[in-house]
Amino acid sequence: MNNNPIGVFDSGVGGLSVFKEITELLPDESVIYFADSNNCPYGEKSQDEIIKLSKQIVEFLISKSCKIIIVACNTATALAIDYLRKNYSLHFIGMEPAIKPAALSTKTGNIGVLATASTFKGNLYNTTKDKYTKAINVYTQVGKGLVELVEDDMINTDYAYNLVSKYIKPLVDSNVDKIVLGCTHYPFLSELISNIVGNSKVEIINPAPAIALQTNNVLKENKLNSYRNSYPKYEFYTTGNNVKLINSMIERMNISNFITSKV
Repeated sequence: MNNNPIGVFDSGVGGLSVFKEITELLPDESVIYFADSNNCPYGEKSQDEIIKLSKQIVEFLISKSCKIIIVACNTATALAIDYLRKNYSLHFIGMEPAIKPAALSTKTGNIGVLATASTFKGNLYNTTKDKYTKAINVYTQVGKGLVELVEDDMINTDYAYNLVSKYIKPLVDSNVDKIVLGCTHYPFLSELISNIVGNSKVEIINPAPAIALQTNNVLKENKLNSYRNSYPKYEFYTTGNNVKLINSMIERMNISNFITSKV
């Protein structure tokens, strides 16, 4: 048993979609969340840049005594998690593209994936795609500008509706019945995506619940769970000027006893 916190990091506030699932599934666990909003978005940065940024964040979380680290960013997972696992002794959990459940449950034989350009280039995405979609049509869409919608708190705007429509409607027109959200920012756009999809029978797949389950499994396997009835603490750090936005999003999750700091 181990009462040290779980570390979670993302390029910005997107990983809060993962944080939400972790705190709901593991209410006894303390969590430290790091939002690298000053360097957001990660989607078009080089692998060397992503590794450098990820290394800095991981060392910060290690200094905070984190017992396990969740790379709650699809781009950082695709480009940096192999490096992190080779160079640090902690357990790292990355974002896995939810292509497998989409491929196994599609009825039309067509699935859509909305992600960043770097995610589509990653080994994990392509290995999973090659393994599970040989007899299925996969329609991909780079969601350029969507991360910024969430980071700039512009979700409920006409601009957001028009931009998301530009990416989603071609997928619907391709007769997909599953749309995989391949970026942790995108679940915050789920309601907007659902409105655009309308009455068509398209399931939007958020990978965050599966990541929370995997986190629980790793904690149990390594006897790292917190003691029962421990008092969880939540700390949030950001490199950006978005403390107000982070606090607002956390409060919407009905989270209390937290602190937020700019680093």
